[in-house]
Amino acid sequence: MAQQALSSEPDTASRGPLSRIIRQDKMPLLVLLLAALVGTLAGLVCGLFESGVHWLAEQRIALLADRPWWQLGLLGFGFSALLGFVGYFLTHTFAPEAGGSGIPEIEGAMDDLRPVRWWRVLPVKFFGGICTLSSGMVLGREGPSVQIGGNLGKMVADIFRLPKEHGHALLAAGAAGGLAAAFNAPLAGILFVMEEMRPQFRYSFLAIKAVGISAIMATLMLQNMKGQGAVITLPHYDAPALKALWLFLFMGATFGVLGFVFNKLVLACQDGYLALHQNKRHRFVAIGMLVAGTFGVLSLFAPSVTGGGTELIPHLMGDEYAMATLFLIFSVRLVATLICFCSGAPGGVFAPTLALGTLFGVVFGHLFHAAFPELGIEPGAFAITGIVLVTEMTDNYQLILPMMITTVGGTLVAQWLGGRPIYSQILERTLRLAARQKRGDSGAMAS
Repeated sequence: MAQQALSSEPDTASRGPLSRIIRQDKMPLLVLLLAALVGTLAGLVCGLFESGVHWLAEQRIALLADRPWWQLGLLGFGFSALLGFVGYFLTHTFAPEAGGSGIPEIEGAMDDLRPVRWWRVLPVKFFGGICTLSSGMVLGREGPSVQIGGNLGKMVADIFRLPKEHGHALLAAGAAGGLAAAFNAPLAGILFVMEEMRPQFRYSFLAIKAVGISAIMATLMLQNMKGQGAVITLPHYDAPALKALWLFLFMGATFGVLGFVFNKLVLACQDGYLALHQNKRHRFVAIGMLVAGTFGVLSLFAPSVTGGGTELIPHLMGDEYAMATLFLIFSVRLVATLICFCSGAPGGVFAPTLALGTLFGVVFGHLFHAAFPELGIEPGAFAITGIVLVTEMTDNYQLILPMMITTVGGTLVAQWLGGRPIYSQILERTLRLAARQKRGDSGAMAS
């Protein structure tokens, strides 16, 4: 007996600490494996989402090819209005939180302020977004991709019954994977979560690793589906001379003013739409159909002022448009972005604002080139205004310094004016409306 006890002691001693380590490490390992699964799913679903938008838009254009102008107008309006009906009806009927870009909803969920009902958001955002984006409206698929990815993260967390803390990590990982898949830009997906969602992101080494793994897996899945090329094919520009960098700071400051005004206009337009339809389904859908049909016709006769704008960017860099035309396109797309995005359609504002920034930058570039020809800066270099996101999208890494200066100038001026991130402002508006509706429902029940 004593011998048996002695022989069992080393085995227990050797197994005890190891089993404790395994038990302690099992959950982090599981979270990282699930983050890889979430990223893979985000890359797959967002890749299919992009393919669906392009396919349906091409089918719409092909059905209208070689027709008289009056048929183009009537059928173009009718087809796009029908697509708008599907998108707006699905959104209002089954998942109102799927309207808009969806990024504020993910931010609210990470702060435990908004529920994530993935079982209804995923199908509505996927199919409704495909319909509205392919109708010709000025909407982007990047915000929807972030919401789709975040909801996939929450779905996986619920299926595996993860604790709340790890569920937040997968929610953030899914959002990063969605953006990475939308832009084919893994680093931008990681930094987007840590920068845009920094008030909500639960910083921990495990969460950061989960976000990184998800973004990588989403990009790998997307590249397997779409190839490894850059999302936007642009010329490679030389780095500007040091004495020209102040021009980028000046342009950035102007961008700061423009961004501040744009954010105010977005909130005002959303309130205007709410006053029109008063959240009544028939009004909401009817207005949406009118907007979708109108932009469906415009997409046939003036494609440069419709759509997300990503396809437009390479043409803006090739001196295809005169200065007056560029300014006209900018003005029309600015109004069109507000009309489409604020209508509550399941679509984002990320790509449309990138197109606006590109247009604004090209106009600035031509002005600077005319005023300071001795600096030898190509106007197209001013059109690339993001840092990590646009460098990954366009493969123009040599412009990182001027892009950083531009964004610093824009950020400082916007903060000086009192501006805040648009997604945070939309989230606050959503919470106010939800609280008002809850008070109204409580009053109705009491009466």
